[in-house]
Amino acid sequence: MTETRPRLTIGADHAGFALKEALKAALVAQGYDITDAGTSNAEPADYPDFAARVARAISRGTGGRGILICGSGIGMSITANRFPHVRAALCLDAEAARLSRLHNDANILVLAARRTGTEDAVDIASVWLATPFEGGRHQRRLEKIRAIERDVCSTSSTDPEEE
Repeated sequence: MTETRPRLTIGADHAGFALKEALKAALVAQGYDITDAGTSNAEPADYPDFAARVARAISRGTGGRGILICGSGIGMSITANRFPHVRAALCLDAEAARLSRLHNDANILVLAARRTGTEDAVDIASVWLATPFEGGRHQRRLEKIRAIERDVCSTSSTDPEEE
C-alpha cells in the first residue's frame, strides 16, 4: 500500500526564511509536494503577507496543510487564525505538535525561527504531519469552535463596543 502524503503550502517572512528553506528541503526529501508561498529571500518582509497567502489556500481547501515560520511564530498565528476554517497552532516542541493534530486537528503548523533550530523544526513538522486527528470528544469541541466561527463571521458589527 502506498502512503499518501498531504500536500503542503509553506510560507515565511525574512526571520523565518532560512528555516523555511531548510525545512522545505527536508520535507521534499521525505516525498512531500510543497507549494512555497514566499518569501524568496532574507530581505525584510511583512509576516501578514505570507500568513495570508498560506491561510487563504488552507481556508479555501486548495493548499492541503500549511506551515508558517516567522521570528516568534506569534504574528503568523494571529494572522492565520483570522481566516475561516483555519486552525493554526504555534508549536515549540514535538509534543505540542502531536497534541495540536490529535486534539485540535490543526491544519497550519506555525514555527518560531528564533526559538527553533533546523533539526527540531524537522522533528516537530514530521510529528505534526504524521499525527492524525483523534476525533471522539475532540470532534465535539471542534464543532463548537466551528459554531463560534460561524457566529462571529456572520456578525455584521465590526465594533466590539456595540455587542
